Amino acid sequence: MFLSVTEDLVRRRAEHNNCEIFSLEEISLHQQEIEKLEHLDKWCRDLKILYLQNNLIPKIENVSKLKKLEYLNVALNNIERIENLEGCEELKKLDLTANFIGELSSIESLKCNIHLKELFLMGNPCTEFEGYRPFVVATLQQLKYLDSKEIERSERIKALQNYPEVKWKIREQEEAYLLKRAREKEEAQRRMQERKDEKQKQMDSKLGCDSPDSPQEKTNHGEGGGEWERCRTVENDDDEDRKFWEEPTPYTPESRLETHRYMEEKRRAKDNVRESKKREKTAWTLVTAEGKVLNVNVPKHLDTSLLDVDVQPTYIRVLVKGKLVLPEEVKPDSSSAKRSQTTGHLVVTMPKVCKIGDITQKPLNVVSTLGMSLSYR
Repeated sequence: MFLSVTEDLVRRRAEHNNCEIFSLEEISLHQQEIEKLEHLDKWCRDLKILYLQNNLIPKIENVSKLKKLEYLNVALNNIERIENLEGCEELKKLDLTANFIGELSSIESLKCNIHLKELFLMGNPCTEFEGYRPFVVATLQQLKYLDSKEIERSERIKALQNYPEVKWKIREQEEAYLLKRAREKEEAQRRMQERKDEKQKQMDSKLGCDSPDSPQEKTNHGEGGGEWERCRTVENDDDEDRKFWEEPTPYTPESRLETHRYMEEKRRAKDNVRESKKREKTAWTLVTAEGKVLNVNVPKHLDTSLLDVDVQPTYIRVLVKGKLVLPEEVKPDSSSAKRSQTTGHLVVTMPKVCKIGDITQKPLNVVSTLGMSLSYR
């Protein structure tokens, strides 16, 4: 499963354009873990500036209809060749810094982009080739800057003079690099299959231990087996983490994607544990079925589930949802509410309705909930 560009993502990143995407001229989609570049050529035809750096995009595609695009930044991705940009007629600046471009001859596809003035290829394997800069300078004669360095007229003349020889050397180095990449891909597939088999083996082993008839289950039963199992799981996770991060691997598109998937899997596992703990937490009972208010004082974390707050321009109304049943009848007109100077509670004083023969005025009850004290007199 891969992450692609979604309409919701584009609208969220188009806040500066009132979330309208059809008239959008600039958008930043960097660090969104995007693994496939699509849809933008249909939704945002007026784009002039597109930021896609620091994602997981393996291929430049679905941008050929962006006729007005002037600046494309796809630095820090998994791109291995330059392609599919011929339709970007107004392209002036292209940033491919820190990708995996080893097929340097693919820059020839940029000859059609006659307005291209700046190209960034720093951090790509092709920049290590002998004759890299002269080859690019001679191939793309419309360029003014390569890797932030201005191309002098004398440099271009010299590059054009030596172009046949440099081109031959580039082709040789390119072939050697492509053979190396083929071996790296095979190794990555082998390593991925081994990790998949090992994970399946661990799952099968865990299912065997979880069986009610398993000897391990019988041994652990009644002896703190659950706690022991949790500790063992944590230890296994630590061992897996240590093995993953300490295993030497080449820096390739495959290893970069594998690292991202591994970290995402660990994050989801932690989120699942956190959610399960939340579900296990029992909710507090604030009011019984009979209407009796229980004493729950948590000053730092006040539960507002029973409060209904209505804020108006000149006043605020706070209502307690439901009914708090009083033990005796009180006088509403003589009741008062004020904040306690000692506890900070909202103290509501409600005088009882005096009955014949009743000469006492003792408080009947004092209840505190949600930071509120109720006194009946």
